[in-house]
Amino acid sequence: MSLERLVAFALSQRLFVMLGALLLIGAGAVVLPSLPIDAFPDVSPVQVKIIMKAPGLTPEEVEQRITVPIELELLGIPNKKVLRSVTKYALADITLDFEEGTDLYWARNQVSERLSNVSRDLPDGVSGGLAPITSPLGEMFMFTIESPDLSLACARFPALPT
Repeated sequence: MSLERLVAFALSQRLFVMLGALLLIGAGAVVLPSLPIDAFPDVSPVQVKIIMKAPGLTPEEVEQRITVPIELELLGIPNKKVLRSVTKYALADITLDFEEGTDLYWARNQVSERLSNVSRDLPDGVSGGLAPITSPLGEMFMFTIESPDLSLACARFPALPT
C-alpha cells in the first residue's frame, strides 16, 4: 500500500523528486573527499615482528638457542593475543599479535625492552631485532615499469609484444 503511494507521489511531484535527488548528489560530492574510507582497509591486528639472524646454525639450534629464549621472555607482555614463530636455517621469525586497540608504539616498546633483556644470553654472532613497522596488508607490493622505449600499454602489461 505505502509503496504505491510513494510511487504515485514521485510521479505527481517530479520536480520535487528531481530537486531532492540533486540535493543528495551534491551533499555526497561535498562529503566524499573527507570520508575516512580506504580502498583496502587494514583489518589486521597490531603486529610486532622480530627477525634474528644466526649464520651457520641449523633450524634445531636456532630454535633451541634463540627462538625459545626469546619466546619465554615475551610470554608476559600485556594485551598479547598470539605469539608464533618460524625457525629456518640461520633465521628466527617471531610474530606477536596484540589485542584490538593496543597502541603500536607501546607494543613495540614492550617487545624491545624484553628483547634487550634476553639479547645478552643469545649466542655470539646473532644479529637482528624488531622488523620495520608493517602489517600483513602492507606486504602487497606496488610497482611501476617506466621506460622511454615502451608504450603505455606495454609498460602496464609487460607480456604484450612491443
